[in-house]
Amino acid sequence: MTRILGIDPGYERLGIAVLEKTKQGKEQVIFSECFKTPLKLEFPERLKLIGEEAGNVIKKYKPEVLAIETLFINTNQKTAMRVAEARGVIIYESVQAGLKIFEASPPQIKLATTGDGKADKAQINKMLKMLLAVDKSMASDDELDAIAVALTAFAYIRV
Repeated sequence: MTRILGIDPGYERLGIAVLEKTKQGKEQVIFSECFKTPLKLEFPERLKLIGEEAGNVIKKYKPEVLAIETLFINTNQKTAMRVAEARGVIIYESVQAGLKIFEASPPQIKLATTGDGKADKAQINKMLKMLLAVDKSMASDDELDAIAVALTAFAYIRV
């Protein structure tokens, strides 16, 4: 069975999901969360917590692949830079653990999950609920985005 760690990167909220392909060839969510760092902490401390959490999830669930969303540059460049730094910490932890790295752009994720590269969040979330056993406790957008990026990796790397 192949396991993929999906990450929706951020430094305030980090979507994390681990999916695996069953013997029947169906993907299933075995872990997901929205990891939050305290606003009162200095940014380097927040990065440390993100790295520790990524490392802990990797150790516990033993994925073979990190699937992470590429950075979408929005109008706030400071936020984009901070998210890029969080991505760097996550990629570092993953490479240290021997994971293969798969990066997916937002259009790739939309295409892989819905068949439409211009789909909106509601369409993606509806398809996730149809394709996987996604329950109401997985309501965070960050968590659902992490599930979607992991599912995208399964579609692209054919494992």
